[in-house]
Order: sequence, then structure tokens, then C-alpha cells
Amino acid sequence: MTDSPRPANRLAAAASPYLQQHAHNPVDWWPWGEEALALARARNRPILLSIGYSACHWCHVMAHESFEDDETAALMNALFVNVKVDREERPDLDRIYQTAHQLLAQRPGGWPLTVFLTPDDQTPFFAGTYFPREPRHGLPSFRELLRHIDAAWREQQGAIAEQNAALRAAFGDLEPDGAGSARLDAAPMEVARQQLARSFDAVNGGFGRAPKFPHPPQLGRLLRHWAATAAAGEPDHRARTMALHTLSCMAHGGIRDHLGGGFCRYSVDDEWGIPHFEKMLYDNGPLLALYAEAWQAARDPLYAEVCEGIAEWVIRDMQLPDGGYCAALDADSEGEEGRYYVWTREEVESVVGSAAYPAFVRRFGLDRPANFEGRWHLHVRAGFDEIAAAQGGDPATVRAQVDAARGALLHARARRVPPGRDDKVLTSWNALMIRGMARAGQALGRPDWIASAQRALDFVRGALWRDGRLLASWKDGRADLPAYLDDHAFLIDALLALLQAQWRREDLDFARALAELLLARFQDGAKGGFYFTADDHERLVHRPKPYGDESLPAGNGIAALALTRLGHLLGEPRYLDAAERTLRSAWEQIGRLPYAHATLLDALDEHLDPTEVVVLRGGADLGAWLGRATARYAPRRLTIAIPADEPELPPGLAARRAPPSGCLAYVCRGTQCEAPLADLAALDAALKATEPPGE
Repeated sequence: MTDSPRPANRLAAAASPYLQQHAHNPVDWWPWGEEALALARARNRPILLSIGYSACHWCHVMAHESFEDDETAALMNALFVNVKVDREERPDLDRIYQTAHQLLAQRPGGWPLTVFLTPDDQTPFFAGTYFPREPRHGLPSFRELLRHIDAAWREQQGAIAEQNAALRAAFGDLEPDGAGSARLDAAPMEVARQQLARSFDAVNGGFGRAPKFPHPPQLGRLLRHWAATAAAGEPDHRARTMALHTLSCMAHGGIRDHLGGGFCRYSVDDEWGIPHFEKMLYDNGPLLALYAEAWQAARDPLYAEVCEGIAEWVIRDMQLPDGGYCAALDADSEGEEGRYYVWTREEVESVVGSAAYPAFVRRFGLDRPANFEGRWHLHVRAGFDEIAAAQGGDPATVRAQVDAARGALLHARARRVPPGRDDKVLTSWNALMIRGMARAGQALGRPDWIASAQRALDFVRGALWRDGRLLASWKDGRADLPAYLDDHAFLIDALLALLQAQWRREDLDFARALAELLLARFQDGAKGGFYFTADDHERLVHRPKPYGDESLPAGNGIAALALTRLGHLLGEPRYLDAAERTLRSAWEQIGRLPYAHATLLDALDEHLDPTEVVVLRGGADLGAWLGRATARYAPRRLTIAIPADEPELPPGLAARRAPPSGCLAYVCRGTQCEAPLADLAALDAALKATEPPGE
């Protein structure tokens, strides 16, 4: 190891902050591309593919232990063609090789992902994740692994070829044949609810044991299930309780940043207490939308407070001056995970003062033993009423003291060395946050959040929409990489959310253009559903068609839901047909494990009980009518308020004419439409019929 400056390698020219983190390694890194692949073929050397991302703690550990080590780097350079990939820029490669890890190792993967590929066709023949510098925990040292892989490549070519053929066949078996004429019914939605109930942690919320992830699609599915049963007169209170109890436990836990807002990636314990400290945009966008919907459903002020924290964090720390949202904040600062977020008692008392200190200590558990390496990470441990009773005060005074202390600590924390920020703009992740900001802004009456979402959308449209095609990533003025299924589907969904918050004709036109691209470039014309990559994408060892929810909601699920909604709004049967064919193509997988396909179940829900489309036309009173239509939790409803002076509407909307004065409401459920409503009281009565009653 050496501390002297090293010359830059090829990664120095990359836009990705993650690749740039490795630009001064002694490893002879290549970015993924034809030049590296051709070199591997010419030298007949395996490709050592290392996939990670900038906020990944264990990626940093492996880099420090191995990729910065001269002896290890020399071994890598002598035996392999070494390729570094940012999984956030290339989710296509990450998805393929994570699947390969699952097939080869028979266990889930993760990051860093370490895969060895044959040079001729990039088929993986060995896959793992983190490997230590020295043997431990049953893992060989990374240098030992390199020597074993080299020996296997030289001595076991036949066995590798046989295994590769089996792996390629297994890739093909992953794709369902499509159920064709199978009858779509509601049975998987009830089974999913039962499956989630069996793994529900009734004490701490969430599902299963640590590590615990938030899983917004599953929590949202439970809320939708409750709403559907409540509107039918038989409310499933258990589904509602599972969702809201989990959201409350997460909001009180250490997975939430109680000073700066937002959520970390996951919790390493059952109580949501100690997180893995990285903050990802793709977690916080769906959580923002979900907490806004929970607030509509339950009117718990805690959920509004959580929304405010996420939105303020995003605008303050994650939105670039040009409007795009940054991708992530690192888990580490000053070389330590969580250092930015944790406190000693002495630090807290010196900042908040002796008057507020006792209440703050009780509220956030500093009166208990230290919970993170001799220091305290904040986790709500006592309510304001409980603290007030113990201290002989009143809850309002206690809340004011704690809130003032939180503000002072946030100000003090800002003077620390912050975690690194990955400031690339990813289309799909921006779409998730745009939707979250639009949903929360509308639900809580925050036009500044809606404006933030519109700025982000305008950035994406201006920087990443080129010549009728979408790009996936932007950094420092450079847009790159063909967009994936998630980019298109999530962006249509985000546009529909923004259109409900504020009408802009250009947003509807953009949604239609993206929908046409989905059908033309991503759709499986033979079996239904959508591939992850476009038909003119780089040819890879596998072309996946993802249906299950993972760290992101399933692209096929969001595509089916968004196309269903857009199809009903515009009266476009091609969109509805594509959504139905997606459900049919996924039907076998949905039936096998319904709870893991929550996003597709949402699309199924609106296929079986079609989307309620409310189009409002009018002038000065239009805002009040829109407020009524969007005030309650009604997950199957799509509401668009179009000003009376909009000059020309596309087919499907053109018949929704504006009145000479006042407002008109056009309410349709699927293909069945009611007569236009010219009275707000009449609209209220019509909407109540499809809303769950208050609880």
C-alpha cells in the first residue's frame, strides 16, 4: 500500500462518481464497452466485472482493502481484464449479473458484486459479492480467489463451457411463457394480503426479521386493499393496521433522519433503530408518496411531519440548481459509516442547552445505553405526553423544546464534514421523486413541492429527452446511456401524478410520447409484457423482462398501471390492451408469489375494477373542485383539472367541454360515464360512493 499520488486510469474520464472513486486505483480498470470486451477476446482472458455504486459502504471497504493494494492490483492486471460498472448507470448489467449470482451461488447477491465472465460471450462462470483482504467468516481472501479462478479458467474449460450452457438455459427459463387466455381474477390480491400477514412483525412493524427494508410497494398494496374492501362495505382493518403501524414505527425509528429528514436505506435491527446510513433517492420518492397517502387515509399528523421532512431534505440537499434531483448520499463521512449522524451526550447538551436537554434526551433515547459504537443515533423513545407527565410540564411546551433542539442540532450538524453526494441525475429515480413530490404537494397543499417536481421534470425533459428518445443518466452537462423500461414507465407514472396536481398540456403530450415508445421499443409483441431494454439496445447475454418488485418497483407493474390509467384518460385501447397483456404474461409468476408482485397487483386491481377518471373543466372555482376530488384517499381515482381556456385537447379528452361559467365534472369508471355534474355537492356525493369511509 502507498499514500503517494497515483496516476489516473481510464475511469478518470467517466461521468459516474462511482467510477471516478476508482480512477486512481493501481488496477488497470476499464469501463464497460466494446474496447474492453474486444481486449478480453484477443487475450483470451476472463473479465473480472466489479459492480457497485458510490454510496455503498462495503464497496468502499473492498476498494480500500483490495483495489487500492498494489499486490492485489498486480494480480488482477496479470490475470484478468478488469471492468468497473456503476449499477445505477447500468441497471441492465446489474440485473443480469445479480440474477446470475442467484443462479450460481443459490443465494441473493448485493454490492459490491464480483463476477467472472468468459471472454467470448460474457457468460458468468463464478459470482460473489464482497471478498476480504484476509480469509475470514468462511470467505477466502480476494487474492486467493483470484488465483483459484485463474486456475479454473486454465484447467477446467470443458466444465466451464458446460456450466455456461446450463446457465444460459436457466436464463431462458426465468421468462414466463405467458398465460394467453388465462382468466384474470382478484385471488392473488387476497393471497398477497395473507402472505404479508404471516410475516408481519406486530411489535415493530414491517415483515420478517432484520435486515429490514421499507418495501413501499407492499405497504401501498395493503392500504389499497383496505380501501377497496372499505369502499365495498367490508373493511379489512388488519390490512390497514399492518400498513399504518409499519409506517409509524419507521417514522419513530432510526431509519428516519430526525434532524434533516428522509430515510436511510434499511435497518440492521428489528426495531428500525440503526440504519445502513446511505440515503437513496429511489427509497425516498416512493416513501414520500406513501406517507402522503397514509396521511389522507388516517389524518395522523406524524405522516404529514414525515412528508415535510423528506420534501425539505430533497429540496435543500438533493435538488440541483438546474432542477434535477441527485442520486444518493454516502453512508460514510471522514472514513466512518454514520459519523455524520451520531452524537455524544456532551455534544447534544452543548448545542441544545440545559433547558431543552432533559426533554430531548427522553424523546430520543439518550437516557439509554449508547446504541452506535459508543455514541447515540436518534430514535424516538417517548411521546410528548409521557415526557410532560414525567417532568411536570405540558406537551406543547415539550414539543416546542424538542423542535427547537432539533433545529439547533441540524444547524450544528451542517458544520460537520458531510457524506459524499452522488450528483448524477438518473431519469428513473427522478421520476420516483417527481411523483412523490407531486402526490405529497397535492395532498398537503404545498405548491412549493409541486413546483420542485415540475422543475425536476423540466430538467429531465430538457436534458435527457433527445430527438424523440429518452436517456438514462446525466452528470456535469453530459447526458448518456439509452433509457430503460423503468425510465419510461416511472416517468409516465410521474407525469400522471403531476397532471393531477397541476395541468400542463406539455406534460400530457410527453406522457403520450413515452407511452408510444414503450409500445414500439420495449413490448414483447408475442407474449406480452415489456423487456428491460429497448429493441435496439446493446446485445447482452440475456434480455430480462422483470415482473417482481425489488429495491425499485417492478417496471412491468408500473408500466401496466400507468398505461391503464393513461388509456382510460385518453380513451386509447392500445394502452389498455398492452396493460392487460402484461398482466397475462406475468400471471404465472404472480400466482407463484403474489406478495412479491405488489406493483403488478395494483395494476390488476385497476384492470378488474377500472380506474375512476374525473375530469374537471372550469375557471375560478376549479381549484376548489380539484381540492374536493383529491382530498380523500381514493387510490383508484385519477383526477385532472383542465382550465376552461385550454384551446385544444387530444382525442379522448376533447368531449370534456368547459361550461360558459362555473365548473363541470366528468366522472367515468372504465368505459362507463355519468352525465356531467355542474354542482359541487353533486360531485361530492358521486365521489363518496368510491371512497373508503373515514376511520
